[in-house]
Amino acid sequence: MTVKGQILKSASVIALVTAISRICRYLRDQRVALLLGTSPAADSFILAFQIPVLIRRMAGEGSLSASFIPVFTGYLRDNPRQEAWAFAQRVFWDVAVVLGVLSLVGAIFARQIISIFTILGGNPAHWGLAISLTRIIFPAVLFIGLAAMAAAILNSFHIFGLPAATPIFFNLVFILFSFAFLYKPIMRLAPGPYQTPAVALAIGILLGGVIQLAIQIPALARLGMRFSMSVSVADPGVQKIGRLIVPAFFGMGVYKVNVVVGKIFAASSKMPTGSITSLYVADRVMQLVLGSYAIAVSTALLPTMSHLFAEGNVDEIKRAFGFSLRFVSFIAIPAAVGLILLRQPIVQVLFQHGQFVAESTVLTARALFYYSLGLPAFAAIKLITTMYYSTHDTMTPARIGAWSLALNLVLNLILLFFFFRYFLNGSPALASTIAAYFNFVALFLIFRKRYGALGSRGLIAAISKITVCAVAMAIACYAALKLSGFAASRHLLNQVGLLAAMIFGSTAIYFGVAKLLRCQELSELLSLLRRPERAPFPAAGAEF
Repeated sequence: MTVKGQILKSASVIALVTAISRICRYLRDQRVALLLGTSPAADSFILAFQIPVLIRRMAGEGSLSASFIPVFTGYLRDNPRQEAWAFAQRVFWDVAVVLGVLSLVGAIFARQIISIFTILGGNPAHWGLAISLTRIIFPAVLFIGLAAMAAAILNSFHIFGLPAATPIFFNLVFILFSFAFLYKPIMRLAPGPYQTPAVALAIGILLGGVIQLAIQIPALARLGMRFSMSVSVADPGVQKIGRLIVPAFFGMGVYKVNVVVGKIFAASSKMPTGSITSLYVADRVMQLVLGSYAIAVSTALLPTMSHLFAEGNVDEIKRAFGFSLRFVSFIAIPAAVGLILLRQPIVQVLFQHGQFVAESTVLTARALFYYSLGLPAFAAIKLITTMYYSTHDTMTPARIGAWSLALNLVLNLILLFFFFRYFLNGSPALASTIAAYFNFVALFLIFRKRYGALGSRGLIAAISKITVCAVAMAIACYAALKLSGFAASRHLLNQVGLLAAMIFGSTAIYFGVAKLLRCQELSELLSLLRRPERAPFPAAGAEF
């Protein structure tokens, strides 16, 4: 199978499982919104939940995979299989020790961690619940991190379905703890001020992390891994991963770091109550799109590119990147347009229930608008950082990520203190979006300078066609929104039907125009539903 076919085949499996995972994640977030709304308890829960989410995003989709897979594929290629497994086992237990210590320290210093998040103001007593929840949740870091380690090993053997499915089980456990027969007895055991469903949800996160790891252990054992404890920092491979992992942890996770920074600013006393939750929910809505395709393709890319780099085939790596960027842009650009135009109906239908009221929808829709502007950049960053990591370069994305983080901080300060009345709780999302575009452009130009043309002319031609299709879709979507009478509808079933009709109609027009313009990406998207074609990559285009 060609490289393009391998990527499409792997991505199709990951995308399907990830789509199911995203549906479960939506149900999880919908339960949080239903039970907590945008109340102070919701803000406290989201703050405490951010730590394991950050670890999972940066480890599972970033540093562990980015540093381990290229080195492990080298072991598999150049050493006996038994020696490769011994190396994987040492890395597994080294990670366990580090994460175990981190979990203990995090639980002990929960108060200091929350004080960092709330440094810009607010009543310290308001965050007492957040401290208690952090102490419950933080040990989940150990299990979530080890689950990411297990996934990296399985991905090295091009096994993607099971690792991609682990969040489904995590979310199902979480959802289980959101029902009254479990959360009510648990919350009654908490001290008076903390008798809230958030306590039971925190326990659900911890147990969900355990399940994520446990379901991958049998697959690793069948492949040949033994779990006898073996800790070593002297192994040359372990030391190489150690040198790669720190910058990779920051470089791949810079988007999530910027989101967390945004929540620090959202905790400011100037922000309306519920701003933290509004950013969280808006990010979750965007991840429904971003996760299904960008993460699927980037996950499939890393082991494929790592094998190509081991063979010294940099040209094929560049063509793989060009194809992946075109393919993901074909999804991300119209998705961004749709989220911008339909942000209010989407949030209203998905979350406006129980404690999540109309005011909560307004707050969330505003944040979603600014996050959606950056959706193409957020998706592209996942691809280009994967290309860097396949060449064993984790430092460059980390350096650019540091500049991106600095830009994000400066923009947040400017927007909060000088333009707050214009952007309100959407200002952290806007800062993250601007920083993301800077991050991608800088990484693109640096890689192009080092390794030569990345097919810029072909990329521009493809994105120009995609933009024309997206404009046609936007016109149809805007007209449908004005003529549908959605704002006047008061019944949920009517709202669901109208929203679904607008989405499907606009999508059909987008695909129709894409077919008229003969967009190659349309056939590539359809190939996810069938066996990928054995076609070679298109030739790389000329430079600027």
